[in-house]
Amino acid sequence: MPTATQTTAAAAPAPARRRARRLPGPDWLWAALLTLAVTAFRGGTPQLWRDELASWNAASRDTGELLAMLGHVDAVSGLYYLLLHGWVSVFGDSAAMLRLPSALAMAGSAALVVLTARALFDRRTAVFAGLLFALLPVVTRYGTEARSYAFVVLAVSAATWLLLRALERPGPARWAAYAAAVAAAGLLHMVALLFLLPHALIVALRRRAGRRGRTALSFAVAAAAGLLPVIPLVLLGRQQVGRQISWIKTPRMRDIAGLWDNLFASPLVALGIAALALLPLAWSRGRRPAVELLLLGAAPIAAVYLVSQGSTSYFIDRYVLFTVPAWVMLAAAGLAALKPRAAGTAGLAALILLGVPDQRHLRTEQAKETSDGRAAAGIIAQGYRPGDGFVPVRGADRVYMVDYQIEYYLPNRVHLRDVFAARSAQEKDDLFPQECAQPEQCLGDTGRIWLVTRATAKHDPYDRLPAAQARALQSHYRVASTTDVRGLHVSLLERTR
Repeated sequence: MPTATQTTAAAAPAPARRRARRLPGPDWLWAALLTLAVTAFRGGTPQLWRDELASWNAASRDTGELLAMLGHVDAVSGLYYLLLHGWVSVFGDSAAMLRLPSALAMAGSAALVVLTARALFDRRTAVFAGLLFALLPVVTRYGTEARSYAFVVLAVSAATWLLLRALERPGPARWAAYAAAVAAAGLLHMVALLFLLPHALIVALRRRAGRRGRTALSFAVAAAAGLLPVIPLVLLGRQQVGRQISWIKTPRMRDIAGLWDNLFASPLVALGIAALALLPLAWSRGRRPAVELLLLGAAPIAAVYLVSQGSTSYFIDRYVLFTVPAWVMLAAAGLAALKPRAAGTAGLAALILLGVPDQRHLRTEQAKETSDGRAAAGIIAQGYRPGDGFVPVRGADRVYMVDYQIEYYLPNRVHLRDVFAARSAQEKDDLFPQECAQPEQCLGDTGRIWLVTRATAKHDPYDRLPAAQARALQSHYRVASTTDVRGLHVSLLERTR
């Protein structure tokens, strides 16, 4: 059954139909520019957190070192790392530059949100969707994140729009473009391939007499073609999955509420969108596109919940971030349908205002990382002498990447020897170095060592340090000074014997 928008367009004169089919240039363009402006504003202010530090470290390696690392760890992020490697080689690795590609990806996603909403509903809904998407806290959160998630949102949004175009007027070129978007989404993040489930359901719902088999077959062939280049990555990723995401817990039903709040980076905004997303289902004019959007938003979340009941859990909000555009369009459709029209505008303004406190927090220095690596690096730089050593807490706490946190913020003139690193991360083709099996033998003749550990209630500079490393340091060094910064102890150790 055609939507009301399609029925109106079919009944209009030919010139009007041609105008209706044109790309709404100003709408998608201003949505993209607004999103870029919002996400780029003070995008470099928050300190890099550990996942972003992993991106920086990987992208800073030469291409050969990066490819060698991907054979051992983080292969699922390989395409993003390669893209970021090329970007930083041209634009540098400041926090703002590391994050700008994600802001650009979110801007592209905003354009596609407007185009998709216009195709499914009308211009008012598309305008509301563009405004809401641009000003969502979660779009700012991941538009200022040096990780692949914004690119996944872009790829899945492109795949959805291309699917609608292919269903409207099938052709080899359109299905080929859809296959390319499927491949891009899978190569950027394998969990994102769950969007193929609602896409298949949409194809099934839209089958028409006399063409249903051909359309379904074209979709199946295009999806399969898009999956082909992802197969090697899936096989390699399965070998690395235990190391990379074993910390994600098997979800329970109560965890769905927490995921929903985090999915929008604001509990109040999440509640508002949940309420508004139900409205389009209650009115007949846009019920079919509303059902399709509900499938796009809900089916991947339900699927990842079910899959996560097995041996490996993938139930975390950023893995289903690609569903946000569907929820935004549903909420926008609900707002656009409110009568009088001013009620919809007021509702949109209220929903955006609910996210303002979260938007402000996302632009603070500690928005992503609670420990102050910049201040710790400043202390080391101020007291640095050539030949100084460096001992960052690793062991069980290596996932916090304190070593990379300090390294990132140290000035170029400071060169510390990583005392307990028997082989560097680059030499090991890994994200983490290989630590000395016998720490005392690795001390050498280092006269001074900067020890950086995570702050705890014990106020012990050796706390959380592996026991063998702590014994070696305590046997040969005294604590000359300890300075506490937010979340970290920075201690200068001087050799005693």
